[in-house]
Amino acid sequence: MIDLRIIEELQVQFAEIPDALISLETIVDCEGNLEDAAMDLAIRVGQQPEIDNGEWLPGLAKKCRVAVCRSEFRNDAVDGNFLTLYQYFLQIKICPRLLILPVLLYVHEVGVNRFCEPLDPI
Repeated sequence: MIDLRIIEELQVQFAEIPDALISLETIVDCEGNLEDAAMDLAIRVGQQPEIDNGEWLPGLAKKCRVAVCRSEFRNDAVDGNFLTLYQYFLQIKICPRLLILPVLLYVHEVGVNRFCEPLDPI
């Protein structure tokens, strides 16, 4: 569950980005349940997730791992500053617009460094 105070902070940060606000509103509507919100948003963008919602979001996040874990974004992601990374996702079109913030919030919730560990040099 995402703390709704974080969502309020992000609503200010993303106030000029309508798709981000829709994503955040959906998370609020789902009472902070990120997996439920992601499933709802996935259906809105025409995806038909066929696996349990508890497994679907982590799978989507893994597809975005290389982008999330880039050195120029990693510290910001750790700190919960997602705007630059969000804009990068828009640029590379790795993920549907409505699903970018749920992915980033999932990674933040899991722990960015833990999530990025498989890509870290040994």
